[in-house]
Amino acid sequence: MIHTDALVIGAGPVGLFQAFQLGLLGLSVEVVDALPFAGGQCMALYPDKPIYDVPGVPVCTGRELTRSLLQQAAPFLPPSEAQGPRAHQHLQHTQHLHLGQLVQSLAATADGAWTVTTDRGLVFQAQSVLIAAGAGAFLPRGLGVAELDGAINVHHHLTEDDSVAPPWAGQHLVVAGGGEEALSAVLAIAQAAQPAHRPSRLTLLHRRDVFQADAALEAAVRELIHQGSVQLEIGLPQSAERHSNTDNTPDSSNDRKGDSDAVQALSLLGADGQTRSLPLDHLLVRLGLSPKLGPLSTWGMALERKQVSVSTATFATSLPRVHAVGDINTYPGKKRLLLCGFHEATLAAHALAVELRPDAPSHLLYTTTSPVLHQRLGV
Repeated sequence: MIHTDALVIGAGPVGLFQAFQLGLLGLSVEVVDALPFAGGQCMALYPDKPIYDVPGVPVCTGRELTRSLLQQAAPFLPPSEAQGPRAHQHLQHTQHLHLGQLVQSLAATADGAWTVTTDRGLVFQAQSVLIAAGAGAFLPRGLGVAELDGAINVHHHLTEDDSVAPPWAGQHLVVAGGGEEALSAVLAIAQAAQPAHRPSRLTLLHRRDVFQADAALEAAVRELIHQGSVQLEIGLPQSAERHSNTDNTPDSSNDRKGDSDAVQALSLLGADGQTRSLPLDHLLVRLGLSPKLGPLSTWGMALERKQVSVSTATFATSLPRVHAVGDINTYPGKKRLLLCGFHEATLAAHALAVELRPDAPSHLLYTTTSPVLHQRLGV
C-alpha cells in the first residue's frame, strides 16, 4: 500500500500541474492515470498539433506541453535512478507517477482518509484525493472481438521511447483502423529510425479501401502500399484464433514469451461474403480513444450531466477531502480551458494544505523570494 498526503487521479496537463502545486506546498503526492503515458487528452488526441492559449507560451504542441509540465513537477515526481532523466522525456512512469492504472474504487477509512484501488491491484491510502480526469478515463476503442480481450500480443499504443525496440520488431504486425491514428502509426512504424525496430511484415487492416485522414498522410501511406512496404487487407474481423503459450520459450518471429494467451490469426469477413484467416504475430488496434466516466460515477459524488459538481472557492466535491479540477468538474460559468484548470488546481492545493496542515502557517509564499519554496524545488 502506498501512503500519501494527496492522490491525483489523472496525469493530463491539469493533473501534472496539480501535483506541482501540492508538492510546492509541502504535501506528498502520487499521480495515477489509465493511459500508459502522461499528458492525458493532449497526448491522446493531438500530441503534435499546436496549442496557442497557454499563458506565456505563444505556441507549443501537446507533447511539448506535457514534457514541460513533467519537468516542472520533477522535484515531486522524480524518475528513479534506474530510469534516469529520459523517463520525463518519454512521458514514462516515475517514482510517484503510476501509468496504465485505471482507478476502480474509492473507500473512506475510519480516520478520514481514502483507500483507492486500481484495476491492476495498486492500492493507495491518501489523506486527500484530487480528481483531474478530464472528460473521463481515455480508453482505447476495440474491434468488438471477444477473443482479443487479455491477449498479450494485442496493443493499442505506440511506444514513446524510440531507443527501445517495440514488441513487434522483426515480426508480422497488423495495424487495425482507417483513421489518422492508424495511418500515422503505420507511417511511424514503417519509417522507424532504427531498421531493427521495424516489423518484418506490416499489414494495414480496414473494413474498406477508404480512409478518414489528412490527405497528405493518406498519400504517404498509399505510397508505402504501392511500394509493397505495407500490405493492405480489407475485411471485417469476426473472431480470433487464440494460442496458449505455456512453455516460456524465448521470443522469436513465431513465439511470444509468457504463459498467457496470444492471438495467432484474425478471421475476416470480406466484401464477397467469404471468411478468410489473417495470421499475425502482433495486433495494434488504432481506432481512437473514448473518454468514459467509468467507476467514478459510483463513488457517491454529486454529479451534473456526468460532471462533478464543485465549490468554486476550493473545488471541493460533495465528499470530504475530495476535490475535482479541470474538465471533469462543473460549476456556474465553467470554461473548459487549460488556463481555468491550472487556476482550479492552485486553489484546490491551497485549500487542502490548510485542511491537512491546520497548525502550519498559511502565509502565501512566492517562488521568486521564498527560501522554503526554493528548498522544495531544489534550486
